[in-house]
Amino acid sequence: MTILFDLIIKHFLSNYKIQTGSSCLKDFPSNLDEEGVPQNEVKRIASLIVQYSVRTFSPHFHNQLYAGTDIYGLAGAWLTEALNTSQYTYEVAPVFTLLEREIIKRSLELVGYPALPEADGLLAPGGSMSNMYGIVLARYKRFPEIKTKGMSVVPPLAIFTSEDGHYSMTKGAHWLGIGTDNVYKIRVNELGQMDVDDLKEKIHQARNKGCEPFFVNATAGSTVLAAFDPIDKIADVCEEHDIWLHVDVSLRAISRRLLSDQNFTEIHYFLLFFMARVAWEVRYCCRISIATPDALKFWLMWKARGTAGLRKSVDIAMDCANYFYEQIKDRPDFRLVLPEYEGSNICFWYIPPSMQGQEENEEWKNKLNRIAPTIKEKLIKVGSLMIGYTPLPSKNMPNFFRMVVSCQPPPSHSSMDFVINNIVEHGCKL
Repeated sequence: MTILFDLIIKHFLSNYKIQTGSSCLKDFPSNLDEEGVPQNEVKRIASLIVQYSVRTFSPHFHNQLYAGTDIYGLAGAWLTEALNTSQYTYEVAPVFTLLEREIIKRSLELVGYPALPEADGLLAPGGSMSNMYGIVLARYKRFPEIKTKGMSVVPPLAIFTSEDGHYSMTKGAHWLGIGTDNVYKIRVNELGQMDVDDLKEKIHQARNKGCEPFFVNATAGSTVLAAFDPIDKIADVCEEHDIWLHVDVSLRAISRRLLSDQNFTEIHYFLLFFMARVAWEVRYCCRISIATPDALKFWLMWKARGTAGLRKSVDIAMDCANYFYEQIKDRPDFRLVLPEYEGSNICFWYIPPSMQGQEENEEWKNKLNRIAPTIKEKLIKVGSLMIGYTPLPSKNMPNFFRMVVSCQPPPSHSSMDFVINNIVEHGCKL
């Protein structure tokens, strides 16, 4: 353990060069053999694992929708693994059970839901599973007999979600026997928000096909554009048609109105640190067993920093996202995908001088489509920065950068300038 601790400390204290090690992995000793290896070899392998892993704690890691490592969260993770227990009964995990209940209690207060036990929640193993929990609960509320008799006793069901919404809606329809053909993708406007008129039309279409509309998934912070659907208007439609409203809260708080039957907050996307669990909250009491006691990571960080400290972290991240937006919005070599942003994702194209002032025809767009991947490849090779890119096929948009500004490690205006300068440095001659 001391050896491992030393390796991790050196990893954190080393320079911030992003390292992927993909070219070296061909020689990595990943084979599993009949006989074990000496302790010195274990130490060497552990060192290689650290060496070839991406430094997600770097202030220049903006590649994914999760933040770096919070020191208190890391301490909680190590303590959780060392205690090696499960959380399916109070008997074997009394403290962990207490901590999870406190997290749910405080989360319900922050969202504005009723207190325990009228409302409830749990920590779920990721955003996809949380969304599927929501589908299961909505289906059971509409058709409680499905628990004993199965899908054969209910009509074909229909799910409605934004065309820019999370992929887990389609996955959930597949896994839960609803069918991917019964997931209706709702058109979005120029800001990436759900078109409520199209939602009404799709509900009408589903009913004409003999389907039962039972679930609408609204998004509060889409994964690419950080778009916030018009929750109030969607709620009015759901109330009119008696449809369960689920709100996928990926990035930050939404309307103060108690609009949704449930929501889940993906705490790893913006505020926190680990790709681990999400806080899933529902206005109706629900119990689902969870084996891994992951509450300690979140609880210890919240306890150490306090709600005010977490709030300050979010404010700093939002300030830096706004600073980044202001720095690039009027530059000729940068172009924003959206005119404004509600969350901490800033999406943009880099347009090198060689492409400026030209007719923006199909050939020009094809060239632009290759700019972001080429720049990213250069950034990865020098190890200075990781930033994601993506196209948006629904709007015929070529590849653009998605700048993710998260809370850990704390961003700064200088770290935002670093991103801009590195993109320019490696893209200006393309």
